[in-house]
Amino acid sequence: MRRLIRTSLFSVLLAATVAACGGKKAPAVSPPPAPTFPGAIDSGAGPATSRPPEPPPVPRDSFGASSLNDAMANRTVEDINRNSPFKPAFFILDSDALDDAAKQALAADAEVLKTYPTWVVTIEGHCDERGTAEYNLALGDRRALAARNYLVTLGIAADRLRTVSYGKEFPFDPGHDEAAWLKNRRAHFVLTSK
Repeated sequence: MRRLIRTSLFSVLLAATVAACGGKKAPAVSPPPAPTFPGAIDSGAGPATSRPPEPPPVPRDSFGASSLNDAMANRTVEDINRNSPFKPAFFILDSDALDDAAKQALAADAEVLKTYPTWVVTIEGHCDERGTAEYNLALGDRRALAARNYLVTLGIAADRLRTVSYGKEFPFDPGHDEAAWLKNRRAHFVLTSK
């Protein structure tokens, strides 16, 4: 019985509330205007509502990888030098002339330097063990300068390229035959700073 009284009382209160409001509908609220963006096109049918401009594309390196997530850019100078992306340029005996193979290696090195425009490298000139120390220091210097000058012709800024000659002091291969000497006559790249 109490339940019946409560339900009846609730129904009466509800009817009184509706009657007091006069059965009027709530006023219509218009939606807020659509946001406009710079460069939006107004079609004349209302506010311009084109999409916001796209963010600029993420820079990508020459291999198509995102430079923001580039593992090479996040490595230390020491780690890069341990696993160098640079290729040495090799020379024939008693020469500082760049052959086609040396030019190809230097072109690949130029691409690396273009990909990382803040990198500064030192180009080391090396020789095999034959010849005097003085002769090999001078020849190593000419080899380093030949590599540097070729990179400049490929568009690399000269102030990013240092040179040094080690002559025959730091052989790549400690052997004493033509196979070892061939590896030791080179212009070798060392990353100096990023």
